[in-house]
Amino acid sequence: MHKKNSEPPFTQNDVIVLQEKIVYRGFFSLKEYRLRHRLFSGGWSQTVTREVFVRGGAVGVLLYDPKEKAVVLVEQFRPGALNDAVSPWVIEIVAGSLPVGEDPDAVAKKEVFEETGLQVDTIRPIVSYYASPGSNAEKFHLFYAIIDSSLASGIHGLKEEHEDIRVRVFSLEDCNQALAEGTVNNALTLIALQWLQLHYQQL
Repeated sequence: MHKKNSEPPFTQNDVIVLQEKIVYRGFFSLKEYRLRHRLFSGGWSQTVTREVFVRGGAVGVLLYDPKEKAVVLVEQFRPGALNDAVSPWVIEIVAGSLPVGEDPDAVAKKEVFEETGLQVDTIRPIVSYYASPGSNAEKFHLFYAIIDSSLASGIHGLKEEHEDIRVRVFSLEDCNQALAEGTVNNALTLIALQWLQLHYQQL
């Protein structure tokens, strides 16, 4: 994004953190920062206070069967969608939290098995991105894996994590139609399926 711009990009060296404290700690944490940062017009900003949602990282895996042109997704209750006009049960790609210090590839493979019962030996990266960096420190690592969709079925998840996950298999055509109609309602799945639209012929 910066290659065509002659000016060097700002880095962490262009931010001064004056104070950092945890104001809430539970399933996630909320940090409060007091900081100053360099301005594009020159000089430094005034001291600003910002709260940031902190929960480590996350992984997501797009599961695709090129032989059948099918996508394996999962369906589960999501509290963040509790007030959704249609349903708080969300259809999405396999995903899970990434504990600090753990390898994203290994965690992604583990999540695939826990949520679908499928064993994948090889996963490949698509992209890593921040979901909402204005207030959220969570960074997603998105992968894809080639699978046999005929083996995908059932209800999965870890009881100790209160997971109740149903496996769903959709045709690529159905996924493309859902994208066109705007019915995919979560960013991770939206990004993964749009990537698949561009690359499915190469898989």
